[in-house]
Amino acid sequence: MTPTGFAVINCLLVEDDVEIRALLEGYLNGYGMAVTAVGQAQAMREALRSRSYDVMLLDLMLPDGNGLDICRQLRADSSMAIIMLTAQGDPVSRVIGLELGADDYLGKPFEPRELVARIHAVLRRSRGGVAVKEDKGLAPVARFQGWTFDRVKRRLTSPEDVMVDLSSAEFRLLSVLVDHAGQVLSRDRLLDMTQPPGAVLSDRSVDLTVSRLRHKLRDAGQAGGGLIRTMRGEGYLFATQVRA
Repeated sequence: MTPTGFAVINCLLVEDDVEIRALLEGYLNGYGMAVTAVGQAQAMREALRSRSYDVMLLDLMLPDGNGLDICRQLRADSSMAIIMLTAQGDPVSRVIGLELGADDYLGKPFEPRELVARIHAVLRRSRGGVAVKEDKGLAPVARFQGWTFDRVKRRLTSPEDVMVDLSSAEFRLLSVLVDHAGQVLSRDRLLDMTQPPGAVLSDRSVDLTVSRLRHKLRDAGQAGGGLIRTMRGEGYLFATQVRA
């Protein structure tokens, strides 16, 4: 068994550097992972058509594609965990990657053992493992004002039974808001509770995610009286009752 509690982790490694790809493939195999390693976006797409994976390790710069565009496209119809690997470790690139749906972001160079730890962490979160079990007894499915939020399947369904796509940042924020409905949460606290491991985000990233989540909840333009209320000088309030 792996440290995540699952027998085998199926990993798709997308890295154009031959030496790095071979190094990581061998290292991850040594930690009980089944690794498929490819060097191009086209080969990645072919691999995804042939089987499913638990996690993708995605290089930002590929010879036939941009990792950010690929991440956005994948997140539109897949809940597979995505960790971006890149030499562009500046804060702006990290924020963009996370906002587009990446579960984590690791800048090169990095220690392979840290990558293993990141993989285990994102899988625990994405599979509803530790994050849900430590959730003070709250059920993984929450309902509010006709909406249904399934944290295990990472699905948000509208009152009209239409599925609404959420980025990883939006998923984390909504999960925290649902768990703390009726409580005012400061930006700093929201940042602490939603910031992925290793990421360095700002208060502004919280505001941007709130804005996008409001839009998807049809809450835009209702900062004073909608589901997600702005409490001036204090933070945000999820102003509705939540039931399992």
